[in-house]
Amino acid sequence: MRRLAIGLLGAAAILLGADALGAGPAHAQDSAPMAPVDVLQVSGLIDPIQLESIDAAIDRAAEQGAQALVLQMNSRGAVVDRAAMEGLLTRVADAPVPIAVWVGPSGARLYGQPAQLLAVADVTGMAPGARVGHTGMPLTPNGVDIDFGEAASVLRTGSLGLGDARDMAVFKQRISDEGIPTIVNMIYALDGFEGPDGPLRTIVEGVDDDGTVQREATTVRFSKLSLVDQLFHTVASPAVSYLLLLIGLALLVFEFFTAGIGIAGVVGAVSVVLAATGLAVLPSRGWAVGLIVAAVIAFAVDVQVGIPRFWTGVGAALAVVGSLTLFEPLPGTTLRPPWLTLLAGIGGLLVVFVAGMPSMVRTRFATPTIGREWMIGALGEATEAVDPDGVVAVGEARWRARTNRATPVPAGAPVRVVAIDGVTLEVEPLDGAARDHREHRSDRSPESRDA
Repeated sequence: MRRLAIGLLGAAAILLGADALGAGPAHAQDSAPMAPVDVLQVSGLIDPIQLESIDAAIDRAAEQGAQALVLQMNSRGAVVDRAAMEGLLTRVADAPVPIAVWVGPSGARLYGQPAQLLAVADVTGMAPGARVGHTGMPLTPNGVDIDFGEAASVLRTGSLGLGDARDMAVFKQRISDEGIPTIVNMIYALDGFEGPDGPLRTIVEGVDDDGTVQREATTVRFSKLSLVDQLFHTVASPAVSYLLLLIGLALLVFEFFTAGIGIAGVVGAVSVVLAATGLAVLPSRGWAVGLIVAAVIAFAVDVQVGIPRFWTGVGAALAVVGSLTLFEPLPGTTLRPPWLTLLAGIGGLLVVFVAGMPSMVRTRFATPTIGREWMIGALGEATEAVDPDGVVAVGEARWRARTNRATPVPAGAPVRVVAIDGVTLEVEPLDGAARDHREHRSDRSPESRDA
């Protein structure tokens, strides 16, 4: 009898324990571990670096046991050729793990050929405020059909927001009216998708003792470009490559007017190389790059004389035209740098070459005027022709110089300093100098003046 009572108590305890487990939190209901989900952030134009990053992410997800890979995309187009994009679509369609594409966060855009990834991905979603479209002509990857159904004609030349895209069945998984606002919600949307190895398990739900629903998601592994790849990907953006080109050219001209090679020359050379790297990836116009280079050379002509003149106007006009036409547009978007960037670039050039650079050049060829009266009457030599402006060497220094138009001084000829005007020396040749009306009056004798 006692044994029967003990058995009944044990059975009751087991039943009570089972009920308690059933009412426990999410992680108590199912102790089996869920495989992780990889997330790759893809932002900016799709260039060769981004293609390699996506390809490596697919391999990494398969090798490290991820049950799915999510591509978090915000891209306005591709700057790789058609064959490269078709290869990417084929890779995504034939990936050994399910691939999801999430257009987010809010405000993100997926335009151009990259938008066709929505047709080959296994699961797709979009954040509120995001848009997709401007797909252009469908690509033809091997064994894959790019078909958006009734939305195809709209997406080809226009774009769709969340509501219209959902109503036209653009997405592979049914999503709520609120869309998928965060990456966590995208992970939840993967749950139950029938993959090659069975349904995905990305979420476990349970109820606490107080009736609160608990939801636990699988482990998410985020990845993005390395620092070096991020550098070259950033350089291949229109605004950055444009500013690097202007900064590099301006610094090289600055170094040209200074003695020796310094930090400005090194930074300028590196900036031009980085700009060339970005321009080579982007659909840039070679003749527009030539206009910007010609603009900087035109500015430099007037820097040489220290006064903004005709060539400054030519340089400003060439800089404006070259900046506005530097890049060819992509479907659905223009690659022209933002207006604020254009204003900063063109305005910066004008400030540097109209105000800053001439002051620097004058400073190089002169020192403060106080205490230089001793130079009047000193002899020197024209290091370059003074006709009427040029450069002379007096003592161990070089100076900006000016002479009478009637008596130009050739390079290498001796000169005499007759006056100082700010930071410019007024000089004359030792022989055959023209005298102005002041000298004629001062040379008249008292007798001739009395007469």
